[in-house]
Amino acid sequence: MKYISTRGKDGPIGFEDALLSGLARDGGLYLPVDWPRLDDDEWRQLKGRPYAEVAARIMSVFTDGEITLEEMTSLARDTYADFAHPDVAPLVEIEDNIHVCELFHGPTIAFKDYAMQFLSRAFDRALEARGKRAVILGATSGDTGSAALEAFQGRDFVDIFILFPEGRVSPIQQRQMTSVIADGAHAIAVDGDFDACQDAVKALFRDLEFRDRMGLSAINSINWARLMPQIVYYATSALALGAPEREVAFSVPTGNFGNIFAGYVARKMGLPIKTLICASNRNDILTRFFTSGRMERRRVEPSFSPSMDIQISSNFERLLFELLDRDGEAVRSQMQKFSETGEFDVSPDILDRARVLFQPFRLDDAGTVDEIKHSYASAGITLDPHSAIGVAAARNARAEGSIEASVPIVALACAHPAKFPSVVEKAIGIAPALPPHLSDLMEREERMHHCTSQPEAIAALLEAERRQ
Repeated sequence: MKYISTRGKDGPIGFEDALLSGLARDGGLYLPVDWPRLDDDEWRQLKGRPYAEVAARIMSVFTDGEITLEEMTSLARDTYADFAHPDVAPLVEIEDNIHVCELFHGPTIAFKDYAMQFLSRAFDRALEARGKRAVILGATSGDTGSAALEAFQGRDFVDIFILFPEGRVSPIQQRQMTSVIADGAHAIAVDGDFDACQDAVKALFRDLEFRDRMGLSAINSINWARLMPQIVYYATSALALGAPEREVAFSVPTGNFGNIFAGYVARKMGLPIKTLICASNRNDILTRFFTSGRMERRRVEPSFSPSMDIQISSNFERLLFELLDRDGEAVRSQMQKFSETGEFDVSPDILDRARVLFQPFRLDDAGTVDEIKHSYASAGITLDPHSAIGVAAARNARAEGSIEASVPIVALACAHPAKFPSVVEKAIGIAPALPPHLSDLMEREERMHHCTSQPEAIAALLEAERRQ
């Protein structure tokens, strides 16, 4: 399996090179040269199989020639061995053929664990084989950082630095990052919003001399290997609800577009996914795009769902590459325009192609609180504010008739409600408790750095703190 850049100037390269590089050297994102596809019989053979076995089968097609199915099965079993639920990503039906896929049973109780626990093991395997070290640099709007620091802490071959916007993540999200005290693990509070953190990361990756000297690598969803494990819960959910014989729809709380793009890949692999609802909060750049065909950056507005407080959805570039018939030069031109002006447009026919699969939805803070309250009263389920937006989008699609009653809708529940206790308590009058393994979280010692969002300042910090 070979990988190419969305901007047409890098690749083809192998899986492990794409894994360790993260961001392509031309500034683009890696994708497979061709989409692998399983036929209906191959999907049927995965029905009812343990989660790790399904994960190994799906991910191994993307590592063909470098990681065998047997090796991948061992990696997957190790990755998910300590998840709290035996089904790893269980489904719960709430009403009207609407289901919630609970993606908060990993160590940091957010969906990022499903990919990050695999990624840390894949990095260890590749770096040890090559006798190399890596410095991982990432940005987080909340959950990526805690999942990454938890997964990569204390690794022999990796130092990890995670940037987060100071004052713009929940107290629990911050403490999950800053209470990781292991050698080589660094949480960095940045003066700015998430987009400023992400811009700094991209700037340092574009500095090829610095990148090569530091052995810089990425674990944000700009790294293709982050998306691979996210395909798996689309597959297990769809298979449990009747695929490949039956169509299934998904409602996805969306910020950086990585999670929902994994659903797009699942469809390319042959799963009968009818619709992907792109569910946004008040920072609705994606809703606006799927409505108008214009991608237009505006000011980030803090919300009750901070992990979605984004105005630059990096993974959208992968979809743009697909919509533009994999024309790297056309993607490069559009992304350059967006960088310079904060906007670009696509033609009506391209927008129509996107709308065949993607359906937009927007919910403000008041609506989020209402949905948490409604789901608790009607279904006895407690949702975090991000998951509530996904469930509200699913209910809306059903009520409007855009997804018929015979098609199951799976709303992805991306975080445990206890990560956002103040919003949940505002809605239902009860502050949800953290799981036992995190019950003392807010009493744990904190360690963090403070930095401006200037790439030069962040580079100096990395130089000073990395292990040699």
